Amino acid sequence: MRPCFRTRYLCLALAALLPAACTPATDAIDPEGEAFSAVAADEVITLTGTEPFWGFTIENGMANYANPQHPEGWDFPVVRFAGNNGLGFSGDWDGTAVTITLTPGQCSDGMSDRTFPYVATIALGEETLRGCGYTDRQPFTGDAAP
Repeated sequence: MRPCFRTRYLCLALAALLPAACTPATDAIDPEGEAFSAVAADEVITLTGTEPFWGFTIENGMANYANPQHPEGWDFPVVRFAGNNGLGFSGDWDGTAVTITLTPGQCSDGMSDRTFPYVATIALGEETLRGCGYTDRQPFTGDAAP
């Protein structure tokens, strides 16, 4: 199996593990099988999660992964790919494979009164991070600084 197909299958498997607090929109699935296009290539994507706290920013083919121990984050290149009901990125962070999936659906971080337009699932080596996402053109709703 070619590496790009393995990555797509991994993303599909990760999408099945979405957190209960985040429910993907069923009407976002395109019955025609068209690739997901709701996030433009030039949009800045921000992903956030709790327990443990983490954040990703994706812009211009680069991801920045930050956590409380390293708040300035680590930068690494990612490759973007679109599926039928979401967007994915794959890359390598310091020798660790990273697969990021972003799917449409109302999402709550469980810590604020914010509502996010996307569900985020990140495979970081053997660890799976679950959280929410938004873009500079599709922001979250709620207080900017709760």
